[in-house]
Amino acid sequence: MADETGTRLTAVPGPTDSPEGDDYLKRRTLRRGSAGWLLLTGLGVAYVVSGDFSGWNLGLDKGGFGGLAIATVLMGAMYACLVFSLAELSSILPTAGGGYGFARRALGPWGGFLTGTAILIEYILAPAAIVIFIGDYVESLGLFGLTSGWPVYLVCFAVFIGVHLWGVGEALRFSLVVTAIAVAALLIFAVGALTEFDAAGLNDIPVDAEAFGSNSWLPMGLLGIWAAFPFGMWFFLGVEGVPLAAEEAKDPVRSMPKALSISMGILAALALITFFAATGAQGSEAVRSAGNPLVVALEGDGGPTALSRFVNYAGLAGLVASFFSLIYAGSRQLFALSRAGYLPRFLSLTSRRKAPYLGLVIPGVIGFALAAATGDGARMLNIAVFGATISYALMALSHIVLRRREPGLERPYRTPGGIVTSSVAFALALSALVATFLVDKDAAFIALGVYAVALAYFAFYSRHRLVASAPEEEFAALAEAEAELARD
Repeated sequence: MADETGTRLTAVPGPTDSPEGDDYLKRRTLRRGSAGWLLLTGLGVAYVVSGDFSGWNLGLDKGGFGGLAIATVLMGAMYACLVFSLAELSSILPTAGGGYGFARRALGPWGGFLTGTAILIEYILAPAAIVIFIGDYVESLGLFGLTSGWPVYLVCFAVFIGVHLWGVGEALRFSLVVTAIAVAALLIFAVGALTEFDAAGLNDIPVDAEAFGSNSWLPMGLLGIWAAFPFGMWFFLGVEGVPLAAEEAKDPVRSMPKALSISMGILAALALITFFAATGAQGSEAVRSAGNPLVVALEGDGGPTALSRFVNYAGLAGLVASFFSLIYAGSRQLFALSRAGYLPRFLSLTSRRKAPYLGLVIPGVIGFALAAATGDGARMLNIAVFGATISYALMALSHIVLRRREPGLERPYRTPGGIVTSSVAFALALSALVATFLVDKDAAFIALGVYAVALAYFAFYSRHRLVASAPEEEFAALAEAEAELARD
C-alpha cells in the first residue's frame, strides 16, 4: 500500500507472520482518561513557567525595554494565533501525535516527519538546557553543598523520569502542584517588586547611536526588535505541547481547546506582570544579563531579603515544573513517531502502567549526556527555539491547508478568524525562525545539521516502512481514500 507520494505503508510492522502482527497497537497504548481540562491547563503553564524566572531578560541586551516589549507582544500574538489553530486541529485529530499528526493529515508524510522532528529537537534540547539551570540554582542556593554538574543532572533526570514511568496521572498531578507554587511565587514577586516601580528605569540602557532608529526606548534600534524575538518567545515557549496529551485526556475534543485557551491566557498575564515588575523595580540595565533577574530586581545593591530568597527557591520550582513537563512532551512525540514507523518502532513500546518507557529513557539519556558534556544551557535553548519555530510554521500551515482543502471536515471547535489567524501565526513563526540566526547562528546551523541527519534516515529508510494502522496514518489514509472517491 502506498500514498500519493510513493511512501509505502504497511498494515502491520514487518512480515505479516510476525508475532507482533495483530498485537502491535495493543503493546503501544497510553492510559486514556487520565487528564481533565485542569491537569491539561496545568501542563500548558508548566511547560513555560520557567521562562518567567530567567532567560527572557537577555532580550533586553538585544533590543532594550522597547525592543523586547514589542517582540513579546508580537510573539504573544503568534502563540495566541497558533494556540487557537491547534485547538481546532486537536479537536479533529485527538491523538498523541500532536503537531506531527496535524501536519501528516495536511502536508503528507514528509510534512509530518518535518514537523515531528522539529518538535523533538525542541523537547529533547529544552530539558537538557533547563537541567543545567537547575544545577546553577542548586549551587547558588547552597543546597546540600552541591555544585552544578553531572551528579545533579543525573539525579534530576533519574527522579523525574521515574515519576513519569509510575504513571501519567501521578506525573501530571505532581506537575500541577509544582506549577501552582511557581505561579504563586510570581504573583508574590510582582507585588513586592511593584512597590519599588520607577518608570524612569525602564529605558536606562545606553543608546547605540549608530543603530538605525535608535532612541531611549529602542537603544539597539529597529533591528533590536527582531533580535529580541527568541527571548519574547520564552514567556510562551512550550504551550503548544498540550495536544500531545490528547490520547490520555478525558474528552479531548472539549478539554483540549479549553485547556489551550486558559493556559495561554494565564501565560500572557504572567508575562505582562513579570516583565514590568522586574524591569521597573531596579531598571532594565540591572537585570539585562542576570541569571536570576527576579532576585536582582528585588535585591538591587542590597543583600538578600526574605522575599528574594523565597523567589529564588520558587525559581527552582519553576525550573523543575518546566523540566518535568517537557520530558513528558518529548516522550509523547517520540512515541507517536515511533508507533507510526517514522522512528524505530521499539521506541513506542509501553509498560504495564501504559508509559512509553523507552520514549522516556532514551531522550533522557541524550539530554543528560548533552548537559554533562557541554554545560551550555543557553546554546541548547537556542537550538530548541530553532526547532520550535520550524514546527510552528508547519503547524500553522497545516491549519491553512486543511481549511482550504477540506472545508467540510467536521470541526467540533473552530478557530476564531479562521485562516487569517493561522496566517498571522505562520508569518510571525517564519520571522522568528530568521531571528534565531541573529541571536546565535551557530546554534541554528547545529539544529540544521541534526535535521539533515534525521531527514536522511527518513528518506532512505523509514518512509518505506510506515505503519498504516497507526492512528495518525489511518486518519490520513482515510482522507486520501475519500478524496479519491470524490475525484472518481
